Amino acid sequence: MQTPSTPIARDIVLIGGGHSHVGVLKRWGMQHEPGVRLTVICTDVHTPYSGMLPGYISGHYSYDDVHIDLARLAVFAGARLYCDEVTGIDRAAQKVLCRNRPPVPYDFLSINIGSTPRLTGVAGAAAHATPVKPITRFNARWLALLARVQQHTQGLLRVAVVGAGAGGVKLILSMQYRLRQELQSRGQNPDLLEFHILSSADCVLPTHNARVRHKFASVLAERGVQVHLNSNVVQVQPGQLLCANGAAVAADEIMWVTQAGGAPWLQSTGLALNDGGFIRVNEQLQSVSDARIFAAGDIVAMDQHPLEKAGVFAVRMGPPLADNLRLSVQGRALKTYRPQSSWLALISTGDKYAVASRGGLGFWGAWVWRWKDQIDRGFMRKFAELPTMQAQPQATPLSQLALTADESWQATAALSMRCGGCGAKVGTTVLSSALAQLQVMQCPDVLIGLHDPDDAAVVWVPPGKAMVHSVDFFRAFVDDPYLFGKVAANHALGDIFAMGAEPQSATAIATVPPGLEAKVEDLLFQMMSGAVEVLNEAGCALVGGHTGEGSELALGFAVNGLLDESLVGVTRKGGMHPGDVLILTKPIGTGTLFAAHARLAAKGRWIDAALQSMVLSNRLGAQCLREFGATACTDLTGFGLLGHLVEMIKPSGVDAELALSNLPLLEGALETVAAGIVSSLQPANVRLLRALRNQEQFVNHPRYPLIFDPQTAGGLLASVPSAQADACVAALQALGYAHAAIIGRILAQGDAPEPIVLLP
Repeated sequence: MQTPSTPIARDIVLIGGGHSHVGVLKRWGMQHEPGVRLTVICTDVHTPYSGMLPGYISGHYSYDDVHIDLARLAVFAGARLYCDEVTGIDRAAQKVLCRNRPPVPYDFLSINIGSTPRLTGVAGAAAHATPVKPITRFNARWLALLARVQQHTQGLLRVAVVGAGAGGVKLILSMQYRLRQELQSRGQNPDLLEFHILSSADCVLPTHNARVRHKFASVLAERGVQVHLNSNVVQVQPGQLLCANGAAVAADEIMWVTQAGGAPWLQSTGLALNDGGFIRVNEQLQSVSDARIFAAGDIVAMDQHPLEKAGVFAVRMGPPLADNLRLSVQGRALKTYRPQSSWLALISTGDKYAVASRGGLGFWGAWVWRWKDQIDRGFMRKFAELPTMQAQPQATPLSQLALTADESWQATAALSMRCGGCGAKVGTTVLSSALAQLQVMQCPDVLIGLHDPDDAAVVWVPPGKAMVHSVDFFRAFVDDPYLFGKVAANHALGDIFAMGAEPQSATAIATVPPGLEAKVEDLLFQMMSGAVEVLNEAGCALVGGHTGEGSELALGFAVNGLLDESLVGVTRKGGMHPGDVLILTKPIGTGTLFAAHARLAAKGRWIDAALQSMVLSNRLGAQCLREFGATACTDLTGFGLLGHLVEMIKPSGVDAELALSNLPLLEGALETVAAGIVSSLQPANVRLLRALRNQEQFVNHPRYPLIFDPQTAGGLLASVPSAQADACVAALQALGYAHAAIIGRILAQGDAPEPIVLLP
């Protein structure tokens, strides 16, 4: 995250993680622009490289071989990655509208989302066919088909592809190769599979030369693929395709690779689009109707240069797009991009054989595939092998940006020596504007709060209730303030849930880096929006707080909860009984994973899964544990699993066994801790190894370091009577705690000074 030495003055938002935008991120990582912040909004943390997808389907490449890790690349570029679906653009307010988060402001915007196959014009297609884009959804269907074929033993299974351009032909040949190989490897008859490809044209690959078309017609015939030309599909029914020429083609699986169009949400933006719904851009890759919006890749239509939808153009648009975004924030003249008139296409046939096509030329062979493989792997290495960047001198930050007089004054103020004490408060206008946008729940127990602000909040405690207090605070560890707000609120509520209380009210304490008022206001709004969503869902009213300036973004809450004053139903750390079993509701590993994330050593999907676990509330888990008679409970935080277990054992007067093989782990945690990557808090936690009776036997166990791993918004650790344990775990898993597991058992206190015994 950028520090106050370079206050944010301009926001560039990238919608989509296509080939052009990964090029922008790489170039930005090589040379940052002081005062400019990049934000990427994309539904997935891994972006596929289209050139290698046929090889992935054929089984020649793994998933990671053909996907660029967008989360890792964003860290390298110093960019924020927001995983969400864009639903529109408010151009008047200069904000991107998202499905699951607050609008994202921009100063300049770029769109690289690819195209979307058109299914709406064909009856039944949306219900019974799978479009090849977006790739993530197609991949899920492809894996399901692969699993189906692996279990197939009898009867004919028919696979059809609609569309016989290069994409459709590559797809069907790759699927055929892989699926037949799967049956053969299992001793099954590969002829149980039947393949069809349909096209409204009178030839396959109609945009390529006659030599290449003839070659692919021969390959399809040799491979037994049934080609249906002049067969415009007009209706899709369960199990068959109906064509305008009266033909009916039976099919059990249908893939759709026909002419695509722009995303439907673009229609409401007011941007100039062509007949296909693609964004019209000039030679500077700017929208012809909005100079603040750029676009690249398959989603664009260039008035001066009609383009085929080919990945080569998206890749080559990356450098000029990056340059023009940088020049735009500097207020300088933009560069012109002129696409090449012809290009080399290397089209695979599924079996490590490829055909080269350029203009009127065409040649092929296994050597062409090896050539293509070398080119593709070289391209992917550019985004996998990221250099270690040295800190760049920023003697005159913001001097290159085109700022208004007022913005220049604010930037100068942000760079100057900051006051302490009350002078470090965020300005009242900024704060009130951010808070006014929040949808804070109304609670009758709150007598004076945000709805009627005063020097302090006043909260009523109902008769017969006792109040539980807790406080948590930490700095941001992710660059998405909205998501950070959700994690921080969830983390703060953990103690309340663990003790069996119901949250009532919360007071926030936040620090934000100084900067332009509009940027600080939005940062506060994004962060507190995430937090308030979590608090509202928990029935906890935000009643006030304090916001000040600091070197890093940070957030915490003082939370109040209510429980019966007789303490009936309270679950404390003490209370374990010999014979109880230990249950953990969430997987562990957040410490090592986020340490690795900061070092570009974690896969994006690992971090995404960790964040999903961190925003999973402990509320239902705590209720479930109490229903099954939990005798003690706590939530896992910075002290790690071992630290919190020690806290429970001491007041209970018991010993415990901990089974390392039973510990639920976040994906990737074993890999990162094996690489020696641990949280900065881990060494302090390791001092607790004195509580382990047989530590020397397990010091080399791959899971051993993770018992010291500090957790953020971790799960609940509880002891439950053994007779209830299995049913309790099943109930937890049904509630959404998919990794809930029995990890050990409670023993009577022995004579040994070390209370915990490790088991493999």
